[in-house]
Amino acid sequence: MDNCECCNAASEHVVTHSKKLDKKILNREILAIAWPSIIELILVTVCQMADMIMVGRLGAYAIAAVGITNQPRFLMLSAFIALNVGTTALVARLKGEGKQEEANKVLYQSMILTIFLSIAISILGIIFAHDMVILMGGEEDVAKVGGSYFKIIMSGFIFTCIPLCITAALRGAGNTKASMYLNVIANVVNIIFNYLLIYGKLGFPRLEVDGAAIATVIGYIVSFVISLYILFRRRQYLYLPPIKSMARYFKPDFKAIKRIIRIGLPSAGEQMALRLGLLIYTRIVAGLGTVAFATHQIGLNILSLSFMNGQAFGIAATTLIGQSLGEKDIEKAKAYADQTRHMGAVVAFFIAGIFFFLGKQLVWLFNPDPDIMKAGSTVLKIVAIIQPSQASFQILAGGLRGAGDTKWPALSILVGVLIIRPILAFILVNWANWGLIGAWIALAADQFIRSVLIYIRFRSGRWTRIKV
Repeated sequence: MDNCECCNAASEHVVTHSKKLDKKILNREILAIAWPSIIELILVTVCQMADMIMVGRLGAYAIAAVGITNQPRFLMLSAFIALNVGTTALVARLKGEGKQEEANKVLYQSMILTIFLSIAISILGIIFAHDMVILMGGEEDVAKVGGSYFKIIMSGFIFTCIPLCITAALRGAGNTKASMYLNVIANVVNIIFNYLLIYGKLGFPRLEVDGAAIATVIGYIVSFVISLYILFRRRQYLYLPPIKSMARYFKPDFKAIKRIIRIGLPSAGEQMALRLGLLIYTRIVAGLGTVAFATHQIGLNILSLSFMNGQAFGIAATTLIGQSLGEKDIEKAKAYADQTRHMGAVVAFFIAGIFFFLGKQLVWLFNPDPDIMKAGSTVLKIVAIIQPSQASFQILAGGLRGAGDTKWPALSILVGVLIIRPILAFILVNWANWGLIGAWIALAADQFIRSVLIYIRFRSGRWTRIKV
């Protein structure tokens, strides 16, 4: 080949690669992954808020009873979240490498682990339900109601975990629409049965907080059925084999399991640190009394609405970065990371404005008590301030997970949630006597420190050399 031909070949390569990295193309590909997740998270979060609003109409004790069980439940979910991180990262990388059969094998092995773990953990949850609520600092009226609620929730735990496993694999393959349909339908079912069972409408018994738990389990069961239906359709990248030959596929493959666990293990540590830190933090806030804790739960519910931004673009970062690295295209992976972060920042500032200026109105939706509204609106101003750093952390951490670099998200959680947040909360709540506001200042400090740690790791570029 002469020099002219070499120049032409190089020129063609540059033109081709520049097309790959064109911002309009990148944005279109990011939004193709992110928009179903955004719609899903908005609708799911709105449904969860409606769930809490319905319970909140029963009184502050009901909000506290439901809220105080969240951290023990999420602690139990931490193992599955870790498995799902490994599943998503592996499926994304294998799809990028063009290895469909191996990607499906990862799905099967992840489901095997999920089934056995969920059965074991649900039994423990049912047995120790009341003790967990007492441990969390619930007052007697809250402990009685919360214990009953938690037992019902844990009885449907397997129906929670399997759909999470399936949607994690589907996201790795780039299919975020399935997860959107799945969660939206399940949450709408939950809201309908909330109305029927909490208040006893249309001939159904009035079960109050227990009714909310039963409605949640019914929603999980619907989610479980739909997720299996999705996978039995063989027209997609990931699928389940016919029932008659399923036993042949669902045999333990320890090589595949080892790969899932190796990637997910740091995330298991991350989730354990996160949930332990939040348990301690929740226990500190619960000591402020039922009304303050109810206000805190309202704040957390509204805060969760803002997670949709970072989580949606974080899912896009996980999938697209994982697939790009599978294709051996590091520059494309970096470009996806930059664009997802920039897009997330724009949305974060918009959400911050809503929380800052409309905080009191948002709190009123949950409970019209003047004291709760006053404290809650101040909490939401703090929530507004942390929006940019929160979005940055979630998106870049998603990118690191997509690359298989799960250690640094775990380290940031360890430092922020397990050390900074509970220690600072204890000092500001108990020594400085700043009450609930002190607890939320501690939360803001945690969010900021985590975002700095993840940003430093991401800019180092070492995640591009991780082997999975």
